[in-house]
Amino acid sequence: MNLKKTLIAHSPDADDVFMYYAIKFGWIDMEGVKFENIAEDIQTLNEKALSGVYEIVAISFALYPHIREDYALLRTAVSFGDGYGPKIIRKKDVKLKRNFKVALSGEHTTNAMLFRIAYPDARVTYMNFLEIEQAVLEGKVDAGVLIHESILTYDSELEVEREMWDIWQELSGGDLPLPLGGMAISRSIPLNKAIEYEATLTKAVHVAREHKQKLSQMLLERDLVRIDAPTLDKYLELYANDDSITLSEIQYRAINKLFEIGYKHGFYDSLVKVQDFIIPTEYKELRNS
Repeated sequence: MNLKKTLIAHSPDADDVFMYYAIKFGWIDMEGVKFENIAEDIQTLNEKALSGVYEIVAISFALYPHIREDYALLRTAVSFGDGYGPKIIRKKDVKLKRNFKVALSGEHTTNAMLFRIAYPDARVTYMNFLEIEQAVLEGKVDAGVLIHESILTYDSELEVEREMWDIWQELSGGDLPLPLGGMAISRSIPLNKAIEYEATLTKAVHVAREHKQKLSQMLLERDLVRIDAPTLDKYLELYANDDSITLSEIQYRAINKLFEIGYKHGFYDSLVKVQDFIIPTEYKELRNS
């Protein structure tokens, strides 16, 4: 039987790896499809989504309005902050000026958009998220925004200037989780197949959560994550938890609020409502009725 090769592009951080690897390890499959994967930093994924390179790709939620014509947003494999999120850090002996130099993990990341709204006078430079902590320690920049596992493991010479969560609360009015990352699927894929892909990925995240300890152990044994076991456990509870399986009503509201904020501050050309850009699963029900 000829299998269709389908590439899933995700970031190398532990929550993306965790949510995908139930497929990689063969716990979940899809008839007629052979899944392959590639791991790249989130801004690279955002840029490739802008160019339509990958059929299924992890993205920053803040990017989505820019690719809405070419990609639908999946309901699964989502990461939100709820009382936590990226951190603006600096060296302990540094006092930040109004126009401080800051390193961000990419122009189209959610944290970059929120940061630029909150600190319009800061001098922004973009770099790979793995390089930001060292750039701050070496004084190449005055501050940096840490994402992924770095929020739990940063050097003792550094301290938090401000939590991105607090900026989000001020901009959003509070009571909503912070939308960070999700998955998008190319509109070139036939709708019935896109529905199947979404169902398969949703099942993979669900199974990963059900077998968290076993899957985590396998990831650690194979050096597929950059952190130790206790940190991995803590990190997954932040960003690959039960709320990552499928979008909830409050998560829809949060994403719409993010898009509203971005539109208000000139980041988007129109106001986007997320419900208009997800896969219409009712198509399958109508097709089978």
